[in-house]
Amino acid sequence: MRIWDIPPEKMCRQHLLGEHRELHALWSIITNNKKAYANHPGRWRGKLKALYLRHEALVGEMGQRGYKHHSPLDPELATGKAVQDELVYPYEEQVKTLRERGCECRV
Repeated sequence: MRIWDIPPEKMCRQHLLGEHRELHALWSIITNNKKAYANHPGRWRGKLKALYLRHEALVGEMGQRGYKHHSPLDPELATGKAVQDELVYPYEEQVKTLRERGCECRV
């Protein structure tokens, strides 16, 4: 699963909508304590508030682009740290990865 640290307004349609889908999967894994994926969401454990805020940022950008959103997250489950301070890859490497993909991301 890839939850980027790139601002949503810089992401192309494919990456914006793809991250939104994956974020919902990750939210479900953590909030439902799915054992099969216990090690997968490592950097988000204890940071559901940060994940919730990332979701809201994605949804805001989706709205700016005219997409309708019908899958809100439960804000009562948004606990823990409000800031994601643990990156899987440095921001600069994420930018490089997106540039190499040849998509329409504005990074």
